[in-house]
Amino acid sequence: MLSTTEIFERIYSGFIGKAIGVRLGAPVEPTIWSYDRIRNTYGEITQYLRDFKNFAADDDTNGPVYFIRALRDYGLGATAEDVGKTWLNYAAEEHGMYWWGGFGVSTEHTAYRNLRAGIPAPQSGSIAQNGHTVAEQIGGQIFIDSWGWVHPGEPQKAADASARAASVAHDGEGLNGARFCAAAIAAAFVSKTIEDVIEAGLATISPDSLYAKVCRAVLAHYEAHPDDWRSCRDMLTAEWGYDRYPGVCHIIPNAGITMMGLIYGRGDLPRTVEIATMGGWDTDCNAGNAGAIVGTLQQVQPGWDKYRKPINDFVIASGILGTVNVVDIPSFARELTVLALRLAGKEAPALWVEDFERRGVRFDFDAPGATHAFRTEPFNQISLKGSSERHTDGAKGSLEIQLDRLERGQGGRVFWKPFYRRSDFDDERYRPMFTPLADDGQLVKFKLWLDPWNGDGNLRVAPYVRRAMSGTIQETGAWHVPSSEGWQDYAFTIPDGNGEAIDEIGILVEYFGRLKFLGRLFLSEFSVSGKGNVVIDPAKEVQEWGGITRFTWNRGHWTLQNGRIHAHTAGDADAWTGNAYLRDATVKAEMMPLSGASHLVSARVQGTSRFYAAGFQDGEAVILREDHGTTVLASVPFKPEFDKSYAIEFKVEGDTLTLTVDGKQLVSAQDGQFKYGMAGLRIASAGRMSIGKFEIVEG
Repeated sequence: MLSTTEIFERIYSGFIGKAIGVRLGAPVEPTIWSYDRIRNTYGEITQYLRDFKNFAADDDTNGPVYFIRALRDYGLGATAEDVGKTWLNYAAEEHGMYWWGGFGVSTEHTAYRNLRAGIPAPQSGSIAQNGHTVAEQIGGQIFIDSWGWVHPGEPQKAADASARAASVAHDGEGLNGARFCAAAIAAAFVSKTIEDVIEAGLATISPDSLYAKVCRAVLAHYEAHPDDWRSCRDMLTAEWGYDRYPGVCHIIPNAGITMMGLIYGRGDLPRTVEIATMGGWDTDCNAGNAGAIVGTLQQVQPGWDKYRKPINDFVIASGILGTVNVVDIPSFARELTVLALRLAGKEAPALWVEDFERRGVRFDFDAPGATHAFRTEPFNQISLKGSSERHTDGAKGSLEIQLDRLERGQGGRVFWKPFYRRSDFDDERYRPMFTPLADDGQLVKFKLWLDPWNGDGNLRVAPYVRRAMSGTIQETGAWHVPSSEGWQDYAFTIPDGNGEAIDEIGILVEYFGRLKFLGRLFLSEFSVSGKGNVVIDPAKEVQEWGGITRFTWNRGHWTLQNGRIHAHTAGDADAWTGNAYLRDATVKAEMMPLSGASHLVSARVQGTSRFYAAGFQDGEAVILREDHGTTVLASVPFKPEFDKSYAIEFKVEGDTLTLTVDGKQLVSAQDGQFKYGMAGLRIASAGRMSIGKFEIVEG
């Protein structure tokens, strides 16, 4: 029987493997990069092909992060229709999340349009609805890894769950790809060899399917030519190539490449993803799928380091939950472990259950070699790695900060980033959106332990935060020499930033001794917790990635004009900010209706289609619940004037919802559907509005 720790560590390893494969394959994605062009340009690939400041979002990781949330929103028995609602709920229309390649061209775009038109899953992804070509593209397998991870050691259950999830957009061979990949991941928890994993995956699909046949063709070729994967690639070109299967990225040729990477990689992650990338066709998808399977089987190894270190325990997603888009891989692995335990009828650790919906972060460094995306700037003589050498009683590891021969006056910053901006990226992949994971007023805690090897001990530190727009460093404690006798506790409240978000939390390090300093600092039990305050002065924000900093958005046109937010739409439009797990809060906005019949603020937003909203609509002051359909919870007549500013306050406290306008309570309601979520702005029909100061005050 698998222990909780083993489930967690294999999920963590598998997601690292997925991220490595996607990052390695992404620079040579089709259609410009052909197999021959990759071979002629790079030869044998043995390292990343491109450096990134931070690797931006990718659909291959968006899906595993977001679609599994169907189990949160609709329970452990979530149906295909529920997963379809999850697609609608977490994707912004025509930016982020998927490849928006056009209806009838992109399978995901086609399925989304079907869902928006009221065609439920699985019809939304069926061959009957969309035809064979659209239904059998590669997306059937590239989004399903999490369905394998939450069914550890149970390949048949993983296959069935993945087929339900994939049926939102796929059918036929597309579902076979989902079944195989999810089942292989589930089998990798308990299998000894990659051959065992492959057979367990193939056992969940029909041997007469094209998917099984292309896989068997690769396995047969491997038996005859075990040391020549390029001859296998030539066989796939001749017998299973793109010329035989229509569409942009058909699943059958790519299934051959995925299988080729798995079998010729012989259970070693680096070699597996290298072969899958060099094989061409849909490189990031194939390397990502193969990496997830082998990563789960092999678990993290020192030989992964050249690929693992740049991942640094995080990936970026591009759904509409801005704080969820900053994916800390150990924390996400804990979430999936909780789901896996619940699906197996087991109780999850109490602290992990808290993490599941945590308003803040908790980093324990328990995953093997975990760094939780900490980083250092600007001095290369300060480096980081996950360590198990020193840890607190309640943890298995810590962050080891290596300080290499610092001269007097030298130092730098060691920090975690709770927020990202466009300047943090050098590519435009799947355009992400962010809201800060930490806010003014929250409590930051961590522990340090100094281990001096050489020098006179005069290494000092000070905790700090950095402001995202101005780059201002705010020291939040005095400079001092950390203890070398054991763990020393640190705690501070994030100070008021005068309406400016923070994008770094960490420690400033400086050496002021006379001898060169060589040694280490260990950091453990880092957390950000408690209630915070969000104050947004639009005059201090900028427009980035099609929206406004600190906001995610869906539909409409969101701009900054004359120091205010300007919203304009021909249909409905939303923008959101704050943490995805805010609970009791008052949302305040200086709102000026300009045209139209709907001008609202929103609270406890759990997606595009699940939230509360309050404000002005159709000549009334209203409180609404949106849950894939609108319910008016309370209303009174109220006709706002255009070009007049109103002070809107929408308070959600427990099950009580209250709307106040210009200091006067107009309407209240009782509803317990949503317990947490973001806050934001909404126009439900054609119109315009202007917003000044926007604030979230947690109760």
